[in-house]
Amino acid sequence: MSSGETVWFRGRMERLGDAFDLLATYAERGFFFERNRLGVATSGPAVGRVPPSAADRTLSDIDRSIRGGGRTIAVGALPFLGTAAPTSMLSVAAHAVRRTAPGETVRIDIGEVDDATTTSPMLPASAPNEPFARAQLQEVPDAGTYADRVATVVEGIRAGELRKVVLARTIEVTAGRRLDARRLAHRLRAVNPDAYTFAAPTSTGMLVGASPELLVSRFGREVRSNPLAGSAPRSGDPTEDRGNAERLRSSAKDHEEHAIVVEAIAQTLGPLCRDLSWDPEPVLLETPNVWHLSTRFRGLLREPMPSALELALALHPTPAIGGEPRAAALEVIEELEGFDRGMYAGPVGWTDASGDGEWAIALRCAELRGERAILYAGAGIVAGSEPTAELDETDRKFRAFLDALRWG
Repeated sequence: MSSGETVWFRGRMERLGDAFDLLATYAERGFFFERNRLGVATSGPAVGRVPPSAADRTLSDIDRSIRGGGRTIAVGALPFLGTAAPTSMLSVAAHAVRRTAPGETVRIDIGEVDDATTTSPMLPASAPNEPFARAQLQEVPDAGTYADRVATVVEGIRAGELRKVVLARTIEVTAGRRLDARRLAHRLRAVNPDAYTFAAPTSTGMLVGASPELLVSRFGREVRSNPLAGSAPRSGDPTEDRGNAERLRSSAKDHEEHAIVVEAIAQTLGPLCRDLSWDPEPVLLETPNVWHLSTRFRGLLREPMPSALELALALHPTPAIGGEPRAAALEVIEELEGFDRGMYAGPVGWTDASGDGEWAIALRCAELRGERAILYAGAGIVAGSEPTAELDETDRKFRAFLDALRWG
């Protein structure tokens, strides 16, 4: 599909019931994105792939040709860096199901296809595999090196060179069996339905995760964003757990980290909105393994209204996953992390022909590559950061995902 030409398709739309499970549409090399049973799923070959810069116009052309009422969607995961690069592409699926509001489950078939959208068989009940042995795990960088690099970043921040840097690390898992993206997504969704569970193809595998962080959504004139920064561990003991939450609520270090992100979101969305509001103080967000500081943004867009995709590209990368100042932080990340983030911490989601859409940040995720998985986890570093505490934060995130991966 060329972004410079109008292509005419025929299509078919069908309403489905709200009991329909979006995972029944998702198939290998398709796309899945869901939070609390709302989202999109695709299967089958793509009608075409388009760069983000051409997605809105291409969707409009296709939707007009099939009289789709603005429901035609483009889906995908975009890289942490280089969203404008030639390799950064979104897919327009031949078969998609979307549920973006209760009572609005719609199947869309596009292109020269006669068969109805097929559904995948239900997943049979299964027990988890054994925990991974230490020999199956390879860290990049290792724990000691990561702590040293955190200390290096803290020195730079205290010297006034930076305000914040998000430093990540990876674990490569050799599973000894072919990993199943659909089973893993099913497990992640079950553990935390409030997260954005996603599965998206990459050039080398499948990126699967359950992100707690909304980069941006747009439905009609309304825009929302929910940045997270600052965290504390969860505990099985209720008293200890509440104590951790209260310490996070009163932590000057975590509030500083969070405020940097809130400032950046407000500066980007403010000029695009005729009205923009957000929580005056961060609120606690509870996930199964981590407490987060959260700020909820809500705004009404000015005309001409940017699409959800345009909003996502304007915001990304926020200081929640990059740092501040942006350019200097990205240089430090490239110098110190020691690996290519790929799609990790990039935007993942969908946009439609009307400009509506929803984009999360690809966190709490792994890229599945046959019998291997590359897990990613990061921590926000500010002047008050302690290397051992930041290392522990990444370890907690890894442990939670390694447990989920036993079902993959």
